[in-house]
Amino acid sequence: MLREACLYQKLKKPKGAVRCLTCNHYCLISPGKRGAPPQRGICGTRENRNAKIYSLVYGQAVAENVDPIEKKPLFHFMPGTFSLSIATVGCPFQCKWCQNWQISQAPKPDKQIEGFELSPQKIVQDAIAEKCQSISYTYTEPAIFLEYALDTMKLAKKEGLKNIWVSDGYSSKEALTLVAPYLDAINVDLKAFKDETYRKYCGGRLQPVLESLKTIKKLGIHLEVTTLIIPAINDSKKELTQIAQFIKKYLGENTPWHISRFFPAYQLLNLPPTPVETLEKAYQIGKKAGLKFVYLGNVFNTEKESTFCPKCGQEIIHRENYNIKIQNLKIKSQKGFCKNCGEDLNIRL
Repeated sequence: MLREACLYQKLKKPKGAVRCLTCNHYCLISPGKRGAPPQRGICGTRENRNAKIYSLVYGQAVAENVDPIEKKPLFHFMPGTFSLSIATVGCPFQCKWCQNWQISQAPKPDKQIEGFELSPQKIVQDAIAEKCQSISYTYTEPAIFLEYALDTMKLAKKEGLKNIWVSDGYSSKEALTLVAPYLDAINVDLKAFKDETYRKYCGGRLQPVLESLKTIKKLGIHLEVTTLIIPAINDSKKELTQIAQFIKKYLGENTPWHISRFFPAYQLLNLPPTPVETLEKAYQIGKKAGLKFVYLGNVFNTEKESTFCPKCGQEIIHRENYNIKIQNLKIKSQKGFCKNCGEDLNIRL
């Protein structure tokens, strides 16, 4: 279903061109040559038709699943609950290690949009029927199906459901501001701390991601950060220290940092899985930088998957994969505190 985009700007020159304002590519989409297919933005899901931008993925889901919220991963937002997870095809990035490349890269270049009809109303109904407490916009970048997500988020809010984004952090400031009243939590991939890495491996830039993270923090949206550590690409002590220090300085010491293990995927099949020792090193770097909540992902380690009070050391949430046992958690005004010492754990319920 075609839907006119929320965020775009008509340009006087060149005639018929429009600029998409949805993500930080800010694509200038030309009208295209007469007789040729309409031109699309980098994501492959936004098209210039008669000097207007249209979303090609509205109501066209490519995935709908019930996931543990910890799979997003979110460890400090509604722990132990389930989230209805949806996605469409498309992405503003072309990450060479993408685990969902079959759907993220599906509409590029100018290919037919894949998916099945799923209205915002039906998504909310499904979430309620499955006894989910939230809806997650995930698997691909939610910003590229902004209109679809936003309509769903508004309906979800009316039904008392929470809204979650799992994002690459390339949403524009305009898009983040637009969804902020309805967005309760977000996990952002901070893929590296070198602009060269973003340009070479993802087709983007570092600075817009950093600015998006700062914007999310200012908007008061619950934020958690994930870094997939890839051998020889972003695993140096210097770079991991820079990431940890950025989180501490600009996002706060209570911001959870998820350190995830890489396994060969898509166009990086030649690299080995991340050594567990590298993850352990990153964990210690995060702690040394002053981050209170650092977690390991894609590796079995109950101690570094679980949440401990940073003040008294009490175990608050025990995790074994997706088996969650909440203990020693005191709830006050929808916030979580340590039952033993009263420490604010930056847990939102």
